[in-house]
Amino acid sequence: MFVKEGLFAEEFSTQGETLILVHGLGGTSNTWYPQIQVLKRDFRVIAWDLAGSGRSAVTDGISIESHVEDLKLIIRRAGVTHVHLAGHSMGTIICQHLAAGSPELVATMVLAGALHQPPEGARTALRDRAAKARGEGMRNIADAIVAAGTSTDTKANQPSAAAFVRESLMTQSPEGYARNCEALSAATGADLSRITCAVLLLTGDEDRTGPPDVARALASGMARADLQILPGCGHWATIERPKQVSYAATLFHARLRQ
Repeated sequence: MFVKEGLFAEEFSTQGETLILVHGLGGTSNTWYPQIQVLKRDFRVIAWDLAGSGRSAVTDGISIESHVEDLKLIIRRAGVTHVHLAGHSMGTIICQHLAAGSPELVATMVLAGALHQPPEGARTALRDRAAKARGEGMRNIADAIVAAGTSTDTKANQPSAAAFVRESLMTQSPEGYARNCEALSAATGADLSRITCAVLLLTGDEDRTGPPDVARALASGMARADLQILPGCGHWATIERPKQVSYAATLFHARLRQ
């Protein structure tokens, strides 16, 4: 699917209402690949690599706001007036801002490993990580995120999932990753009171980035939010617990159709 020069996007099915998938920092559209295989049965699924990530070009002015504008452009190019959204990690902030700023565009949201905005300590750490990516490349960052971002069970019993996360990070452009670190470090939270669509929040019980307490706070600030905690799961829920995420999303949408 052509959106604009330098922005990589894929359309995985053409029937049904439109569902757009938004990955997080260090991810690509393939972060959602396990769920795409299930959700494309019921939705017209579109996924894209955020600017500076994966196969999309590194551009100037990367920010949460610029990612939201890219998401609006994808919606316009898709030729629809409203969409369903699914976001992971930093992608959940992008989704929240669209839902709060343009509520008429968003029918539902599934948010995995959701964040509202980084705490002050995390903002400093993200800026430091950006400098590390530029100075050292991605290998050490990838290893650190696999260690801290995936669950004990994932590392011990699902080495292929841990390897996926490591590969996703190691193949990022260091400059693109650095710019997205800086975008996340500067992120501000959306006005949750303006989010009126139905929302499903999913987080792992071992998620240190978007932990259950953060998800509970987000759910309490939204009008129509449900929360599920995934056992034995870290921050990369779509990869660590792919069947559970797919099932939860499918059931969430099926109930809303009734």
